[in-house]
Amino acid sequence: MSSILQSIRDRQHAMHRQEQTLAQFLLDHPHEAVHLSITELAGRSGTSTATVSRFCRNLLFKGYSDFRMKLAAEMVLPPSDKPSYQDIVAGNSLPSIVEAIEKNHLRSIADTTRQLDLQELQRAVDALQSARRIDLYGVATSGVVALDFHQKLVRIGRMAQHYSDSHMQITSASSLTPEDVAFAFSYSGETVETYDALLCAKERGAVTISLTKFGANRISTAADIRLFASTLEEGMRRGDMASRIAQLHVVDILFTALVSAGFEDYVPQLELSFQQVRKFRNEKGR
Repeated sequence: MSSILQSIRDRQHAMHRQEQTLAQFLLDHPHEAVHLSITELAGRSGTSTATVSRFCRNLLFKGYSDFRMKLAAEMVLPPSDKPSYQDIVAGNSLPSIVEAIEKNHLRSIADTTRQLDLQELQRAVDALQSARRIDLYGVATSGVVALDFHQKLVRIGRMAQHYSDSHMQITSASSLTPEDVAFAFSYSGETVETYDALLCAKERGAVTISLTKFGANRISTAADIRLFASTLEEGMRRGDMASRIAQLHVVDILFTALVSAGFEDYVPQLELSFQQVRKFRNEKGR
């Protein structure tokens, strides 16, 4: 199932009755839907054009045209060409585990790449490039991703701070200004601590960026700039593995784009940090 359809299925139970009807039609007839105009889709699903428009906005698309274009892009490959996520089962052989994890990671990266919004990605790069200070919020597995980005930003001399403690997240967010960026990492998009920190940063006027699983959620809805990782198939007992890879993929893209945009400033700093680390490690015999 595509990331968009997965997101629709995940949210269907919380939708209004007419939106649930539309959602079910899309889940049952996705290949047909991408060829329908908004009027045709409303007629075929037994809803209205207003319902279709509201449905698309609630899923954080710019409108029906944006929704249809992105759904069509995800439907390009036939299902047989899309390896499904492999779950953990009892008694798997080591070779099959190695193969399954490789497929999960490759699928996660491919799904994430296909759904990246280049305009939103560029907005994120521009905001990070011009930020006086960058706060990074995340807990558990998403906190590991935030920490990875923190390490990268420090290497190029950016003023960045990473917080996983909920009290420190709020404390730091309360001192942000409109010249700063707050970046929230939460795969579910519903992590209360991260959501609260993002709201606090938003109240202070900071530019807010989110990286969550694809679709509308509390954190992505609250953020000024929304980035998404792939939505995993249901039943994944260890979804945090593929979700971590998907989020790190976005972080690596952001970091590379950031360095590329400020190449003359950042590359010498990268080289300096590398040389200094090597120098002091060698002196300590490490």
